[in-house]
Amino acid sequence: MNNLCLGDFNSVLCKRPQAVAVIRGSKAYPDTRGRVLFYEMRQGVIVRAEITGLPQNKSACKNPIFAFHIHEGDSCNGNDTDPFSNAKGHYNPDNCPHPYHAGDMPPLFGVNGTAFSAFLTDRFRISEIIGRTVIIHIHPDDFMTQPSGGAGEKIACGVVVR
Repeated sequence: MNNLCLGDFNSVLCKRPQAVAVIRGSKAYPDTRGRVLFYEMRQGVIVRAEITGLPQNKSACKNPIFAFHIHEGDSCNGNDTDPFSNAKGHYNPDNCPHPYHAGDMPPLFGVNGTAFSAFLTDRFRISEIIGRTVIIHIHPDDFMTQPSGGAGEKIACGVVVR
């Protein structure tokens, strides 16, 4: 067995995820692609994001950071003003203030147009987010502004499926 697959957390990541969201960029960001994988554990859910084609900035002090959320909507459709308007607002079943929404997740740090993240959360179970959307925003989440953290334009979206 691969040594990376030993231990409680790592062994989970070596199995098939229980849910996935295939991420696609908007018309303005057609190269943005990836997937978000969800693994159920006793302690919560491991979320693993693998994204490519993100906008880049070569300035050392302006490396892109992208807000990353689960939204309550069930579709990545939208309109000319908001390409993912049907994704609706942050998933927030307990009506908590931002950044305590169940769908608020750590930001994605862009590295030459690529981002990878893996973290454990107990804010939701996989069964609660099936059919909901995962959104990547153009700006980082400031974790203060209500209701969405000042994250700006939605640049990519995917629906969580089993």
